[in-house]
Amino acid sequence: QREFTQKKTFTSWINSILAKHTSPYVVSDLYTDIQEGHLLLDLLEVLSGQHLPREKGCNTFQCRSNIENALTFLKSRSLKLINIHVADIIEGKPSIVLGLIWTIIFHFHIEELARTLACTYNQPSPACSSATDSSSKASRSAKKSAKIKERWKVSATKALLLWAKEQCSLHSSVSVTDFKSSWRSGLAFLAIIQTLRPGLVDLEKAKARSNKENLKEAFRIAELELNIPRLLEPEDVDVVDPDEKSIMTYVAQFLQYSKNLPESEEDMQDKVREAMGWLAAQEKKLAKLLVETENETYYQKYKEMMSFMETFNQEKIPFLPVLSSKRSEDELSEGQQQMREEWDKVISQINKWKAKLDQMLPSILVRIEAWLQEVERLQAEDLPDLQDPFKAMSVFREIIVIFKGLMDCFDSHLDTLQSFKNEDEKNMPLVLPEKLEEMKRRISNIRSTNPSTFLEYHYGLCSAIANEVKLELNIWDMKYGAKESVESLLENW
Repeated sequence: QREFTQKKTFTSWINSILAKHTSPYVVSDLYTDIQEGHLLLDLLEVLSGQHLPREKGCNTFQCRSNIENALTFLKSRSLKLINIHVADIIEGKPSIVLGLIWTIIFHFHIEELARTLACTYNQPSPACSSATDSSSKASRSAKKSAKIKERWKVSATKALLLWAKEQCSLHSSVSVTDFKSSWRSGLAFLAIIQTLRPGLVDLEKAKARSNKENLKEAFRIAELELNIPRLLEPEDVDVVDPDEKSIMTYVAQFLQYSKNLPESEEDMQDKVREAMGWLAAQEKKLAKLLVETENETYYQKYKEMMSFMETFNQEKIPFLPVLSSKRSEDELSEGQQQMREEWDKVISQINKWKAKLDQMLPSILVRIEAWLQEVERLQAEDLPDLQDPFKAMSVFREIIVIFKGLMDCFDSHLDTLQSFKNEDEKNMPLVLPEKLEEMKRRISNIRSTNPSTFLEYHYGLCSAIANEVKLELNIWDMKYGAKESVESLLENW
């Protein structure tokens, strides 16, 4: 039943995306249609906005090549395709096909949408400003290493759930705790519709109706009034154990709709004014704190910084939607530009303060902190673009050398950190215990992600080399008449 529901939901979702392609295509049987590879490439082109290389025919070699191109593109986006192989897709194996499509839906649809909510709900999104997160939890959350990305998947789900809860919280009788049984009655869908478009739903009447009636009504209104594709049917949801992935895919459509709702200029100006007032207060508070702690010990200074950052990170939450606006400089009003400048100014002051405190650590810990930051920076970097394989090869080789050099110091830094005696001659702590725990957690994260990161780099290098070889071989697949041209080609090769 679950496989059947996912196939139906995912097929409907794919068709809603492919309708935007330059050559619209309708999937009739997902397991069969995916085998040629064109469906995958069309889907990824719409979602990414990029043009992907493909073979035009549909013989076995061309199908395999197209699927390989699609999987290579996904891996270049740092997506982990566990147990997903070209042969299984060509055979149309249901579990593999559904797993692949879910990975695409989660990354390009749910995760991208939830990323805009992550800061609001204080979740570890790579899009959040890492500069403001000085606590051990926040600083770790800003890293885009493989393990953190895996943790972000959980957080993306949680952010979407929190958004749904928030929409339903305006209607006290509707409770949402998961993406399964909470949606069975249909009331949660109706509550979200009522929040997004007041007046379309009568929740009091809905409470007296059956689950199927409510679900049918919710899907009908969503499709007709909100233009949200009908991905589910009442019988898919009104069961003992509804499919979580299918419901998440559908709920994300409502979040997409809410993001597209226009905001009045007056409301935006009010939010900008409030944010400016808060930023000015933070700047004064920070300046006062720096003066007051000037002659304090490192221990006390760090304690004050942690206290400030804890309050700062809580207070910034309501302002993040306006502070993290994706608009370009040309699209911003004068007030928004000033607000962005003030935000950058405050973040810069916080970073300087943190860097200064890091320099005040005991010298042996200063070296470890610098090493941690360098490794984390390297792990957080996006992989080079494989579109230019020759350049990518050079970059990958350089990264691998740097990474290996850094990891040669891992054991000694770990031993030093574990054996560090955190007390001075008066038996007072030299460093705040929270700071030491943060450093230990960060080095532990590096140890757990090191093999996968290193393999990612090597895989990228091999892919780049393979792409370069393919390019060269394509050049060879031509007729040359003159002996000199062939000799020149051989020499270059």
